Amino acid sequence: MAQQLWLLRHGDAEPHDTRPDPERRLTPRGERQAIAAGLALRALGVEFAAVFTSPRVRAAETARLACEALEIEPAVHEPLSGGFDADDARALMAGHDPNARVLVVGHEPDFSQVVLDLVGGRIDLKKGGVAAVRLDASRAELIVLLRPREVESLGER
Repeated sequence: MAQQLWLLRHGDAEPHDTRPDPERRLTPRGERQAIAAGLALRALGVEFAAVFTSPRVRAAETARLACEALEIEPAVHEPLSGGFDADDARALMAGHDPNARVLVVGHEPDFSQVVLDLVGGRIDLKKGGVAAVRLDASRAELIVLLRPREVESLGER
């Protein structure tokens, strides 16, 4: 096996003009997306060594709601608040065993760029969507890309 980095984009959030960006909260739809993400990951049988979240409210709420189904506590990881890149992802993974699965909850365009930089392919990660990358010492491979409606479908099982 190899390490796996799972990326969950925060759920649907309040409009930009509602409050300062770091304080924007999830909408009811975003809350449903976050709960569905946790249920979907549980249905897939994914067990995480750790979960890290952006400190921005919408991401932290997403992580908290998703992690209820996963029975793990998310930890705030400041680099996820903006500018998280492939080097940050590798550094985060370096602190875990060679077969660890780690979930990060954060934002676009950072997550799509991380996937591009690691695997060489572009993705469109929608709010409430999930992507996963398998990391070997010399290469990376996209192993999962789920749109929100696919996440919801898996969570209903």
